[in-house]
Amino acid sequence: MDATELILLYDYYGDLLTERQKECFELRYNQDLSLGEIGQELGISRQGVFDNLSRTEALLKNMEQKTGCVKRDLRCRKAVETILDSVKALCEHSDAQVSDAGKKIFSVMQQLEE
Repeated sequence: MDATELILLYDYYGDLLTERQKECFELRYNQDLSLGEIGQELGISRQGVFDNLSRTEALLKNMEQKTGCVKRDLRCRKAVETILDSVKALCEHSDAQVSDAGKKIFSVMQQLEE
């Protein structure tokens, strides 16, 4: 799993981590510090940082496997995009009723994106 995917998991499940796990994760992935730099910052060994990050990453992956929140959200976002693309065509339809209906749907769909 790459850093981008881990950061996305952290955005969803980060509040469920301990303060130390959050701290290590943020220093590694948001500030791009090395394990040694994080160890110095937190007063722990490089191995301690590595172990903490390994457990944190495993925990984030496990939470996603059990809940599927990120996968479901990404699927929903993709569906909303597809619907919006189709509705834009309706908005441009020559029939005023079709166009008005498309505009109403478009308005509701935009609210879902917020």
